[in-house]
Amino acid sequence: MTPRSFATVPDDGAPLRVVVVGAGRMARLWLRTIAASPDVTLAGVVDTDPAAAVRALQETGAGEVPTGTSLTALARAAAADAVVDVTVPEAHLPVTLEALGLGLPVLGEKPLAATLAEALRLAAAAEAAGRLFMVSQSRRYHPHLFAFRDRAAALGRPGILTTEFFRDPHFGGFRDAMDHPLLIDMAIHPFDTARWLLDADPVSVHCEEYNPPWSWYAGAAATTAVFEMTGGSRYVFTGSWCSPGLTTSWNGAWRLSSEHGSLVWDGANPVTAEAADAANAADAAVPAPAAPAPDAQPVPKGITGSLAEFVRALRTGDVPMGEVHDNVRSLAMVTAAVESAETGRRVRVDALLDTALTEALAASEPPERAALRAWPGAGGG
Repeated sequence: MTPRSFATVPDDGAPLRVVVVGAGRMARLWLRTIAASPDVTLAGVVDTDPAAAVRALQETGAGEVPTGTSLTALARAAAADAVVDVTVPEAHLPVTLEALGLGLPVLGEKPLAATLAEALRLAAAAEAAGRLFMVSQSRRYHPHLFAFRDRAAALGRPGILTTEFFRDPHFGGFRDAMDHPLLIDMAIHPFDTARWLLDADPVSVHCEEYNPPWSWYAGAAATTAVFEMTGGSRYVFTGSWCSPGLTTSWNGAWRLSSEHGSLVWDGANPVTAEAADAANAADAAVPAPAAPAPDAQPVPKGITGSLAEFVRALRTGDVPMGEVHDNVRSLAMVTAAVESAETGRRVRVDALLDTALTEALAASEPPERAALRAWPGAGGG
C-alpha cells in the first residue's frame, strides 16, 4: 500500500479548528497540548458521556468550548477543520469513518484500529474521501532518535537492530486483565520505530511470550520477538512489564549493528556511535551530528511533535510519518507477533495482510470496497 495524496487546508493565518473525540485520561494530555499549540485551536469535545467532556475541559483549563455526544452535529456547528480521535481502539473505526465522511482529516491515537482488517478499511476510506488520516506514533518524535537514524546512514547496511524494554508499572484496571498486555498495549511503539530506523518492513516473525510467576498481569507480560525485515536485516524486541529494578527508559534501550559499526541509545541520553577502524573499512568513519542550521527548529517530543507534523502536512500536502497506509505495517507487526505467540509458529506478514484484506472487503461499504479492490494485494501492494 502506497500513501495517497490528500486535500490540504489553506493557510489563512488562522489556527486549525480541531474537535477532540474522547474525554478519558489520554484526552487530557491532548487537550493541554492543543491549548499550548499556536497552530490549532480547540473547537469542541465529543464524548458519549457529556459530563466527562465538561470535566476534562475543567481539569485541563482548556477553556469553554461546545461539548456533545454527536461528532457530526458538533463538528458542523463548530466549523471544524480536523478531528483528533482519542477514543478506545474499538471506537477508532466508527469515529474515523464518521469524520472522513464529513470531509475532515483525522489525527488518531495508536493503535490504528482494533483489528488489521479494520485498519485496511480505514486506509481505503481515507483514499476514497481524499482526506488525511494520520496515526500519532508519538515516540518517534525524539531528537535523539532522529540523530540515531541520521548516523545509522553512515554505517552501511544494517544487520541487527535490538530493543530491550524492562519496566514494572502497576497500572491496575484493564491492562492487568488483558491478554498480551505488553504486545498489544506497548510494543506498537518500538515496532513502529524499528521500521522507521531501518527503513524496512516486516517479512515474518517468531514470537514467544512468558508470564513470570510473580507477575501481577493475567496475560503474558514478558515477550521476545524476532522479525525478519525487508533487505535481510533482523529486528529483535525483548522485554517485560513485570521487571523490577534497573528499569529501562520508557523509550527502551536500542542497539544497531551495521556493516561498518554500531550505535546505541539508552532511550534518554544522546546516541553513542562506534565505527570499525580504518584498516577494516576505509569509509567507516561516523560523522558527528551536524550542527543545526541557525533557523532550524528542534524536534518537538511526543504528541507535540505528532500534532505539529499533522498541521504541517495539512498545510503543505507532504505525507507525514504515521500516515494510515504506512502505519498499517506497524499494526501488522503487533498482529503477527500475537498470532506467533498463540500458535508457536513463524508468521508471514504478507499472508496475514492478505487474510485481513479479504475480511475488510467482506465488511466494507461501497466507497471503501472500490479502493480495496484497486489494491494489487495487501502483501504485495
